[in-house]
Amino acid sequence: MYTGITQGLFPVVNMQMQPNLLTYTVRLNNQLMQGLVIGASVSIDGVCQSVRTIENNDVTFDAMQETLEKTTLSDMSEGCLVSVERSAKFGDEIGGHEMAGHVNGTAEVADIIASENNLQLTIRCPKDWMKYILPKGFIAVDGSSLTVGDTEEEGLFNLHLIPETVRVTNFGNKEVGDRVNIELDAKTRTIVDTVERILQARL
Repeated sequence: MYTGITQGLFPVVNMQMQPNLLTYTVRLNNQLMQGLVIGASVSIDGVCQSVRTIENNDVTFDAMQETLEKTTLSDMSEGCLVSVERSAKFGDEIGGHEMAGHVNGTAEVADIIASENNLQLTIRCPKDWMKYILPKGFIAVDGSSLTVGDTEEEGLFNLHLIPETVRVTNFGNKEVGDRVNIELDAKTRTIVDTVERILQARL
């Protein structure tokens, strides 16, 4: 489980593409290395990944073909920065919301408005996701727990980002047309789907 509180940006220092598999290495800082073991779960741009190998501060992961098809990990390049969060431990403060790192798919940055101490992103996603994306509700974008602003039925929603969020993520580097990973709030999905099933059964 993750909380959506990104712990910083870290460089991809090596990539090896094989048939249906991407093996890549991220260089972490000493703080994130504490207690990290092979097999541990780490969120990379919101995607739950298992540690394959550890060498000093270089941590290697595997992304299988399905992961590459559904997420932005296929867009990575050597030298790029990725958002990282270690999995939550019992007793940790949940500063965001509960997340699994199971990305539903990608969406696209449709508009960017930068002003003093605020960055507004408009995201375009599949229209059928909008029943799960509610104003003031939770959503995970590239692994960051964010609050939804305004929404439109056409598949658009806004995010308002404070300077600290911009500092520790890639959102400040995004351009219109860039893809982002989306994990819809699991509790909202469960409620909406349950209500829909009950109403359909009654009809």
